Amino acid sequence: MLRIYPIVLETLSVLRGLIVQIERRDSDLARQLRRAGASVALNLAEGMYSRDRNRQARYHSALGSARETLACLEVAQALGYVAAPDAEVVAKLNRVVGTLVRLADTG
Repeated sequence: MLRIYPIVLETLSVLRGLIVQIERRDSDLARQLRRAGASVALNLAEGMYSRDRNRQARYHSALGSARETLACLEVAQALGYVAAPDAEVVAKLNRVVGTLVRLADTG
């Protein structure tokens, strides 16, 4: 198992409260955030047990979803649904993105 996988799950746990807050104002954005976050974990897990091009494709998908997760938080903040996300959550998501960039490039 990749060391980043538990970080992804931990980050999703922390995002639950923000998802609830966003859902009160915009159920579509909350659903998109929930799906993007889950997609990071699911594609990462699938990539860990894939080979060659399939592995690289799963990591690219996880990377896109990780960036989408960050974008959902940024949009929610811009629209006034939530305050700025906790710096630690953003740092964890940026760590996930950084790791996935490297994994996607090396496959």
